[in-house]
Amino acid sequence: MPRLFHVSDIHFGAEDRAALDWFAQTVRDEQPDALIVTGDLTMRARRREFEAAADWLLSLDRPMTVEVGNHDLPYFNPLRRLFSPYRRYRAVERAIERPLELPGVAVVPLKTTARFQWRLNWSKGHVSRRSLKRTLRLIEEASSAKVLLVAAHHPLVEPGTAATSKTRHGPRALRMLAEAGADAVLTGHVHDPFDIAHDATDRSVRLIGAGTLSERTRMSRPSFNQIDISGGEIEVSCRVM
Repeated sequence: MPRLFHVSDIHFGAEDRAALDWFAQTVRDEQPDALIVTGDLTMRARRREFEAAADWLLSLDRPMTVEVGNHDLPYFNPLRRLFSPYRRYRAVERAIERPLELPGVAVVPLKTTARFQWRLNWSKGHVSRRSLKRTLRLIEEASSAKVLLVAAHHPLVEPGTAATSKTRHGPRALRMLAEAGADAVLTGHVHDPFDIAHDATDRSVRLIGAGTLSERTRMSRPSFNQIDISGGEIEVSCRVM
């Protein structure tokens, strides 16, 4: 039975050291099969923040996939944001948007960040045709898996939390992911955990959100999700510090 730890919004630069230590110790003690990190490793995409995040992630010593969050795009340098936004990810580049294959389950990435948007708030989500096409291709390649999970940073539709994602083209993407066979979409961004069933087409898709391990908590204390897969069923437990 694969066990996954889903963690998000670590925000090095505004990290909660006690929460990081608690999570790392839990990983060492319980040895999950893989980690799913749904974005916002840093607060302002500074070099020292990425270096600290990379050191911490590598110290966990587990298979992982890491999504890019809006806070991970250069904040103070617009040229770097447009032309080399992911350069500081190099320490963990092999994990960035990496598909994972485990017995009975596949995890595929969906990028929901954008270097530029035609609106004032660039922190909100955006699903491009190119990103969605890649994810749908990865789902097709992993179609033999009993359970298909999609990992993204922004919720594709609003989950009813205090914070919002306002993801452009999110509802359309969710419909197409459901039609392709996705069983759940794992996200972060809003800093509060959730687990809801959403009827995207003629089938239901689980929307699973992780909280934060940073000082930027909202309604919930620092937490992460434990996801157990057994017999094609998904069981989610929110682990709160």
